Amino acid sequence: MHFLSFGIFVRRLLDLENKKVISLGGFNDLIKMRDGWMVYNKNDTYIGKSIKEYGEWSQGEIDFCKQILNPSDIVIEVGSNIGSHTLALSKIVNQGVVYAFEPQNVVFQNLCANMSINSITNCLCFQTALSDKKEEELYFPNYDFNREQNFGAMSFLRTKKSNTTIKANVNCLDNIFSDLQSLKLLKADAEGMEVNIIKGGIDLIKRTKPILYLENEAYFKKSKELIELLWSLGYRLFWHIMPYYNSNNFFKNSNNFFKNNVHSNILGIRKETRININLPEVKDSSFHPVRYK
Repeated sequence: MHFLSFGIFVRRLLDLENKKVISLGGFNDLIKMRDGWMVYNKNDTYIGKSIKEYGEWSQGEIDFCKQILNPSDIVIEVGSNIGSHTLALSKIVNQGVVYAFEPQNVVFQNLCANMSINSITNCLCFQTALSDKKEEELYFPNYDFNREQNFGAMSFLRTKKSNTTIKANVNCLDNIFSDLQSLKLLKADAEGMEVNIIKGGIDLIKRTKPILYLENEAYFKKSKELIELLWSLGYRLFWHIMPYYNSNNFFKNSNNFFKNNVHSNILGIRKETRININLPEVKDSSFHPVRYK
């Protein structure tokens, strides 16, 4: 499809304000959610399902970011997926910049599409996996996007498995942002890669002293290592545990499809920063507030 005809096609779709879900054919649908228009995979059992049913995904994380960000701030988001948070962050820092990283090729295409259809101009998207060294070989599963699964729960493999894996483009924060002098927030939701990401960005973190907001799920079994690494970098840490389901969701849907599922995140604030945080502080690196059977 030519760019001009595609633009006309999209504008016609955007005129359909009264229709909740617009089928784009194949596995993608288009929906008007809380922060704008979103192309999502209707077979995604978590992010896609939440966007379809609630018009949002993990809204509590976005609300939290609104409290700590200003319009001119710079944000790095690792693990952007299709951009439900990226879109919101780009609007919060509408005079700043969001650097968004998503390594999966098909998911990355949706991320870029969602920035485009919402006319976002202050977001730079990278189809890159971040780790602690640029030369590392990482592979991700070659998903069948026409089948139901949790596409946001992709974990990297360090060995190639014939045609079932795709080699990722790998880099590290210190290599990409060697000249960056200001960073307000480093946010990462990278399915257990947070330790590697931080190790690959230590110079950046020491130079810019950003607020850290990192996924830290107990089932990755890396919580202790992550906590002690962040303490060694001069951060106070706080737990931010938040349910998947938001009763005040955009579509006012009272059905909680996610039951008792929660997000486990760590907030990192520099020790010298004087700020009141109304969250439980991390005192024991061996303790995690969420237990899985």
